[in-house]
Amino acid sequence: MSISVPLHMSPPPPMDTANEELRDSVRERGETGSVHSWELVTAVDGPGSRLTVFLAGCALRCQYCQNPDTWRMSNGVRHTVDEVVEKLARYEKVLKATGGGLTVSGGEPLLQAPFVERIFVEAKKLGIHTALDTSGFLGARATNNLLDHTDLVLLDVKSGDPEIYRKVTGRALEPTLDFGRRLSARGIAIWMRYVLVPDLTDQFDNVEAVADYVAELNTVERVEILPFHQMGRDKWAALGQEYTLKDTEPPTPELITRVRDQFAQRGLTVY
Repeated sequence: MSISVPLHMSPPPPMDTANEELRDSVRERGETGSVHSWELVTAVDGPGSRLTVFLAGCALRCQYCQNPDTWRMSNGVRHTVDEVVEKLARYEKVLKATGGGLTVSGGEPLLQAPFVERIFVEAKKLGIHTALDTSGFLGARATNNLLDHTDLVLLDVKSGDPEIYRKVTGRALEPTLDFGRRLSARGIAIWMRYVLVPDLTDQFDNVEAVADYVAELNTVERVEILPFHQMGRDKWAALGQEYTLKDTEPPTPELITRVRDQFAQRGLTVY
């Protein structure tokens, strides 16, 4: 059975189109990047208080995306590595005092992998914990040097079934699985994330496939089950995109418990 992205949903851009938006950053070898926004948060995007930098641009088109305004790199503001590090240094004391650090998210940060790499190298010079929040689809773009300066990866595995993954994102599942295995082999800590959407990602066998995969990795510290919500609906409307999940209800407590138990049965720590 073939499952395709709904016709009324914006499909993922071809990778050559996505890469064309990177031409300035590539020419400058990652010295600048497109930043969508910044947030100072606690216990959301990694341990402790964290400065989370959201980069603009994404190669996926997830049906449940709560920030579709980050899809295009043109929706960001170009910043230099020095500007990002300067902002990070302002919060250095509080980040260290709380056991926190820097998280680079998106969009998809690995669309701008050279920029992320330079930021992480400078962050580690300051002794600041680094976390990468990624779908893993572009994991092949992460150099060994980038990973050498990465303390934690928040890896969003959106499905265990390749057809469901393509329905959710418009892309292939295998690159994400390959990236997770690479992280595990390098000893990099992983917080696995799974967005639970009724009638989309909640099928028992689909969750089983994700749980089996996660259990194979040696460095997964926790699994976070993220219940679907409607917080991004207005952004879809503002962008003129038809939101395919507008009538989808959040998962019930019973469904959340069932999915958490599927992961916990494999000895995984589940939140």
